[in-house]
Amino acid sequence: LPGTPHPPATHQGKDRAVITELTQPLKDLDWNDTPRVEEATTKILNAFADDRGLLRRVVRAVPGDEHLCELAEHYDILDKLVFHDDPAGWRLRLHIFLPGYFDRPHNHRWTYSSRILRGSYQHTLYGLDDDLDENTDVADLQPYLVRTEKAGDGYTLHHRMIHAAVAEPHTVSLIVRGPAMKDRFLVADRNTGKAWWQYGAAKESKEQAAKKRMTAAQVDSALRGLADLQLI
Repeated sequence: LPGTPHPPATHQGKDRAVITELTQPLKDLDWNDTPRVEEATTKILNAFADDRGLLRRVVRAVPGDEHLCELAEHYDILDKLVFHDDPAGWRLRLHIFLPGYFDRPHNHRWTYSSRILRGSYQHTLYGLDDDLDENTDVADLQPYLVRTEKAGDGYTLHHRMIHAAVAEPHTVSLIVRGPAMKDRFLVADRNTGKAWWQYGAAKESKEQAAKKRMTAAQVDSALRGLADLQLI
């Protein structure tokens, strides 16, 4: 936050040690084994959700870390803040759902676990992506489960699951995002009936990456919003 000093180096060192200890179960984890991922990530999500002092310090340290700032992404209806990027390929991050947020059915490049810190969203599951491609008839996608994820709820989603969400404004979720299992994922739009592939950072142009990268001002604005919501 502007005018707020970064956490002292002593705190940062201790917090990194805490993250190392908390995330030890993720070492050599099979991210295709959804039950094991759920078991390993639940304790991590609970630790940050229950210890808001720890969450506050690690998130407020983001502006002082050039690498983490480069990973922060801003979209018109969603902000993503990464507060730990592990060499093994997995990340810890916050998702901030902005007013007007709606989602299109899509799969993911990675398996992830989520814990809702504030707000809620309607979560729709459509089944596995076995036959999903750019020629998919979006109208044929069948919702198999519709539920409301609310503050305190958590779940783990395999990267092959197709899902979508419609969020209340300023819903915030804590994410353990696994390493990428594939180069691309598919997004489908029910309104237009079209579907298209989206690619990870390794296959993006510099222009595409720069377009979604958060500026320093946007990172500060996101932190102010989280503070106003009394989350950090």
